Amino acid sequence: MGAEVSRREFTREDRRRFREQVTRGTEAIARMLAEGAFVDTDGAPEPLLGMEVELNLVDRAMNPAMANDTVLQAIADPDYQTELGQFNVEINVSPRPFRDDEMLSLEAALRASLNRADAQAATTDNRLAMIGMLPTIRLEHLTPEWISADPRYELLNDQIFAARGEDIELDIDGVPLGDARVGERLTATTESILPEAACTSVQLHLRVPPQDFADHWNAAQAIAGIQVAVAGNSPFFAGHALWHETRIPVFTQATDTRPLELKNQGVRPRVWFGERWITTIFDLFEENTRYFPALLPVCDDEDPLEALDAGRVPALSELNLHNGTVYRWNRPIYDVVDGQAHVRIENRVLPAGPSVIDTMADAAFFYGLMRGLVDADRPLWSQMSFDAATENLTAGARDGLEAQIYWPTVGWVRPDELTLRRLLPAADRGLAAYGVSDKARRRYLGIIEGRCQSRRTGSVWQRETVAARERAGESREVALAGMLRDYIERMHEGQPVHTWDL
Repeated sequence: MGAEVSRREFTREDRRRFREQVTRGTEAIARMLAEGAFVDTDGAPEPLLGMEVELNLVDRAMNPAMANDTVLQAIADPDYQTELGQFNVEINVSPRPFRDDEMLSLEAALRASLNRADAQAATTDNRLAMIGMLPTIRLEHLTPEWISADPRYELLNDQIFAARGEDIELDIDGVPLGDARVGERLTATTESILPEAACTSVQLHLRVPPQDFADHWNAAQAIAGIQVAVAGNSPFFAGHALWHETRIPVFTQATDTRPLELKNQGVRPRVWFGERWITTIFDLFEENTRYFPALLPVCDDEDPLEALDAGRVPALSELNLHNGTVYRWNRPIYDVVDGQAHVRIENRVLPAGPSVIDTMADAAFFYGLMRGLVDADRPLWSQMSFDAATENLTAGARDGLEAQIYWPTVGWVRPDELTLRRLLPAADRGLAAYGVSDKARRRYLGIIEGRCQSRRTGSVWQRETVAARERAGESREVALAGMLRDYIERMHEGQPVHTWDL
């Protein structure tokens, strides 16, 4: 959930002043980097594992339940908050040290929290579903009246459409399902950004020293295609079988402020992988300032440069608000905690689910592999082009474990083969460097190994289950609802998805 925004209309002066404040905030970042003003500049901080998990709400018929206000009242837990759509909620997991058996403790705490929340949701005749895209969602569920009541969401919707000047177009070619030789294609227009709400993710946070940020960000970018291939869990949208990780194209298209003419000119999209490796976190904030106009130009009274001159740590509220409307798959975060500034990476690539243990395995694989690559003798990103990383993300999201991924010194390889041969050992070394226990490393990386050996991700299980139901004579609508009901039952049983039967 983003910052609260109360303004409903903006003037030309609001936009001018906001641009000026964002620019001054960017200058403040540059000064703070040069002056060593971050809390972690003089040494590596204790790593903290932070996580946000977005969830869907469904009714007894497995249709989206437009009831997040009612469900949140029943849950009555401040860790649970609204999200963009009325069929969404989000749980914020408090950061904890990334060492010893802390990941195991986090798994137990997250499972207990979700069980309690689901039990409370059931008192309202609704259930929680931890899944990348709700397979029973239809286009009629994505109209403006289903935007959550928080004014920020309606305002963001209005500003994106004002910038675009026309309805949003969705156009996605799918991967053939079952015995089909030709993939399905979704073409539609929408008058709201709610297709974005259909994309439910797990967002992973890691605080890093500012001088080490670029290496961590480059590593995270380099492995994004592997992440979505090995953890795909979003194969269905609006009744169509599309990509293994359909969140990627839907989110990209649903928040696109560019009409066709600006696309043709090469204007950058707001959902952005990037276009180059970086040398400092400043590169990303500078790009956000230079390339993207404001969507929510709300200004604070603080002058960030004057705050620095007075010896205070600036909040950089305008820079953070602007940064939150540029949807990088690996986003830079500036934050002030207990009066001290720090930076962190927010990884936004992963889908939610299928189970808590799968979510923890995906997190362990990401953190471990990123650290393993950062600690390597030769940086991976010095051996591959940024375009190759971009193409890997598209291939992994579209084709899942069937994708062909480019990897330095290996060439073209399937994600499961690459993971088993090269990446799991690197992830294990990375987790060990963080101090994660042998028990936790074996538990979570063993699940990634099991997925790759069985070649079954959440997306594969969903696709195979729906294909089997359709071969048995069920319609697509009935098959999707039946699959989701089975999915939720297995989700709560808590076993990893590669062990699920059809």
